[in-house]
Amino acid sequence: VQLQASGGGLVQPGGSLTLSCAASGSIISFLAMGWYRQAPGKQREVVASLISSGRFNYADSVKGRFTISRDNVKNTVYLQMNSLKPEDTAVYYCNAYKVGGNYWGQGTQVTVSS
Repeated sequence: VQLQASGGGLVQPGGSLTLSCAASGSIISFLAMGWYRQAPGKQREVVASLISSGRFNYADSVKGRFTISRDNVKNTVYLQMNSLKPEDTAVYYCNAYKVGGNYWGQGTQVTVSS
């Protein structure tokens, strides 16, 4: 399975972006899918995850601003990011996990700056 992340870019503080993660195959079999980010000089951290049971998890820093969703027909996971802050600047990676495999996309840069 290959994951292709897209949608990053430069946005002003307070702006919005939607990231997409398209999988090369069906995402129905994945137990969890999520988005991580890594800022310069920092460790990669989980931003949002969606469990197959339907449960969502968000980092405290993005609660109320970011929304993760999935489209099983398009085999795509999205991250809607609103009210973006400079501290959201990072490379964002999508991840998908199932028994026997943990997959990463190539990353997409998000820069929040005026």
